Amino acid sequence: MPRMSEDSDQTPDAATIERLAHAAVERLPAAFRDHLVDVVFRVQDFADEEMLRAVGVANPWNLIGLYHGRPLTQQSVWISGDVPAIISLFRLPLLHAWDKRHVSLEEMVTHVIVHEVGHHFGFSDSDMHAIENEPS
Repeated sequence: MPRMSEDSDQTPDAATIERLAHAAVERLPAAFRDHLVDVVFRVQDFADEEMLRAVGVANPWNLIGLYHGRPLTQQSVWISGDVPAIISLFRLPLLHAWDKRHVSLEEMVTHVIVHEVGHHFGFSDSDMHAIENEPS
């Protein structure tokens, strides 16, 4: 897939990013996928002000993905009325980050999806970074 360029018809659109996100989820082991059936995946150009404030980020270019919801570790049959968890991908910052790395767009989207899915399972950013930095 060609790299992004200004004013190019080749810049991946939201539908492309969403398709890659769903493909990334499909490649996860079934034990994880089974817990994601009610999670909503959304692609938008940038995080809105409320999202940025919620995670303490001032510059919208610095946020490429966000998990919003109650992690599985905090869910209970006694809690009702929650809206479904949402994993948001922010297209323009994601494409900007991808443009700076030597990976495919599929690998970039998969990385973000796996990170945000980790939050759904109750992992913090620190937990996720420690896991990502473990030797293979």
